Amino acid sequence: MSNARRVVITGIGVMAPGGGGAKEFWDLISAGRTATRRITLLDPEPYRSQVAGECDFDPAAHGLGPQEIRRMDRAAQFAVVAAREAVADSELEFASLDPGRIGVALGSAVGCTMKLEEEYVVISNGGRMWLTDHEYAVPHFYDYFVPSSLAAEVAWTVGAEGPTSVVSAGCTSGLDSVGYAADLLRDGDADVVITGATDAPIAGITLACFDAIKATTPRNDEPGTASRPFDRSRNGFVLGEGSAMFVLEEYEHARRRGAHIYAEISGYASRCNAYHMTGLRADGREMSAAITAALDEARLPGTAIDYINAHGSGTRQNDRHETAAFKSSLGEHAYRTPVSSIKSMVGHSLGAIGSIEIAACALAIEHGIVPPTANLHEPDPECDLDYVPLAARERRLDAVLSVGSGFGGFQSAMVLTRPEGAAS
Repeated sequence: MSNARRVVITGIGVMAPGGGGAKEFWDLISAGRTATRRITLLDPEPYRSQVAGECDFDPAAHGLGPQEIRRMDRAAQFAVVAAREAVADSELEFASLDPGRIGVALGSAVGCTMKLEEEYVVISNGGRMWLTDHEYAVPHFYDYFVPSSLAAEVAWTVGAEGPTSVVSAGCTSGLDSVGYAADLLRDGDADVVITGATDAPIAGITLACFDAIKATTPRNDEPGTASRPFDRSRNGFVLGEGSAMFVLEEYEHARRRGAHIYAEISGYASRCNAYHMTGLRADGREMSAAITAALDEARLPGTAIDYINAHGSGTRQNDRHETAAFKSSLGEHAYRTPVSSIKSMVGHSLGAIGSIEIAACALAIEHGIVPPTANLHEPDPECDLDYVPLAARERRLDAVLSVGSGFGGFQSAMVLTRPEGAAS
């Protein structure tokens, strides 16, 4: 790592429940407010879980034209709007860059779910036709079917002609895409990479799938407090949607142009448990291995971590799993380290949430504030770490750990550190 190019975040864009834009997102989570509610994007009555973290999103108000709105799925719209915000925030003149040296790495768990479902309903005549006729679909139906269209939309937005890809690894996609983007920069394959993740999964097919395995909460009468990570009364996660996008640059490139640096991506690792599609071992071995590898890449001991942004989905097995992982990888320091889950406030947006949580970590370093875990009134005795209940805390943060866990057995970890010379 000593001779490797260093990678920093110089632009952040967010579209999340509770408000559009990175500032509104930070205001929400730092205040401990929740943005989960009864689903409005469709009639939720037929489903077991009827609550979600929805974005109040008007694509036209966010600068998308009629053709873009017609062409793009909601997930693509989120990504483009967030990418535009990140680019503006970075103050980087993209027109002056070699387009072949600009890359895109976009994460998504479920791609263009909403448009796919909408068009299938049309071409199947409401599900009554087993054999469907594609002639009834819109011309962009193929784009909805192929997730690479999401990355292509972002590439067109910024004029990127370098390496462009989609990373789809379930609920760790938003961490893994940024980790891959950092590798592109370290390996010298790009000078700038637009990266992050997006998902808009609040559709009937998604609700029905999670209902079937009882992964989502049935706490429909309390939508604002339904997401309860680490609480004794938790009974499943709350679905969400959104996007976070970043401008990543090599450190010297950013320093020479006087860019504002939010954080350095100092370490990243991913592991798979090769054990079960949805199950997790209680000892957290796989997540612990990812954390240890990320710390090793960052050349930091576990005792250097000042805050952990947990996966914190609010399912019993996940919360136990990562509590054990933190203890295994950080030792006694885990008991002295604040841990919180922003899913308590914005829900679980599947592949997008890892990037949204990276945005939370970078902004936490920037502002010196640890966001809280909302709705945590009665901690589960098995989850006995400091989960920052209800209210944010002021604290200087020099090194932050963010973790993710996904169906398929994926476990990812990323270490973000304070940029040199940044004020507390």
